[in-house]
Amino acid sequence: MGRMSASPQSSEAVHRSGFACFVGRPNAGKSTLTNALVGIKVAITSSRPQTTRHTVRGIVHRPDAQLILVDTPGLHKPRTLLGERLNDVVRSTWAEVDVIGFCVPADQKLGPGDKYIAKELAGVRKTPKIAIVTKTDLVDDKVLREQLLAIAELGRELGIEWAEIIPVSAVGDVQVGLLADLIVPLLPEGPQLYADGDLTDEPEQIMVAELIREAALEGVRDELPHSIAVVVEEMIPREDRPKDKPLLDIHANIYIERSSQKGIIIGPKGARLKDVGTKSRKHIEALLGTPVFLDLHVKIAKDWQRDPKQLRKLGF
Repeated sequence: MGRMSASPQSSEAVHRSGFACFVGRPNAGKSTLTNALVGIKVAITSSRPQTTRHTVRGIVHRPDAQLILVDTPGLHKPRTLLGERLNDVVRSTWAEVDVIGFCVPADQKLGPGDKYIAKELAGVRKTPKIAIVTKTDLVDDKVLREQLLAIAELGRELGIEWAEIIPVSAVGDVQVGLLADLIVPLLPEGPQLYADGDLTDEPEQIMVAELIREAALEGVRDELPHSIAVVVEEMIPREDRPKDKPLLDIHANIYIERSSQKGIIIGPKGARLKDVGTKSRKHIEALLGTPVFLDLHVKIAKDWQRDPKQLRKLGF
């Protein structure tokens, strides 16, 4: 459905490289899909919507292509200055990529949020668009078929010609490789843009901050997700360590908006904060490939989401 065959290649192998981004309402499975394609955790995932705030680039290396994935925040109707800035990031990204993947979860009917984004996408004329039905492991064939038909119909209504419509499950690793196969022919011909070993161009400090924020988001009450920001103050190798036993000291602050939220993050007798440290340290060590000592502090930045000065300080 919505298939478009790649142009026939000449006898000489063509190398392609370019940028693709996944869009969709918050929690549509964009970050999980990015991680599945790259094969390592470069984007934070959470069962809570709106967890992605930075444009994370994941790099997929193939013999025939290099695909750079730009992960944007979910587009939504903004209620705060932070929300407006996140939406601006999304729109400017759309204008710069070679392919847009529109993500819709299989287990939820198309809603106003999906239609709002699709309508915005219809205005981006030149960029090829692939419709991706995510989380297919959560539904049966009948529900999936209905969702695929609904997306095809939405495209017709808005005048969007989907280059492809493809169902995937990032968790079950179903058709993730095929998705990459479908994106690659839509990229321009060109040499590698990044070295072979690179998996992201996100500065390490930002990735570390994101991993801490992901751990801090786990299991907190509904009012907290947007109120958490993390800033890594410094990352320095511990002096006087033997070469075969390095240790990296990481000092980071977790910012919240109100003093009443401090107890939620720290937990009884500091148990929750300790848990955040343990969980995030495991992912940070895997990312950086070195043992880490993580020093976390919780600070209050009053109403930071609405304050331009604080937003700048916290990296937005």
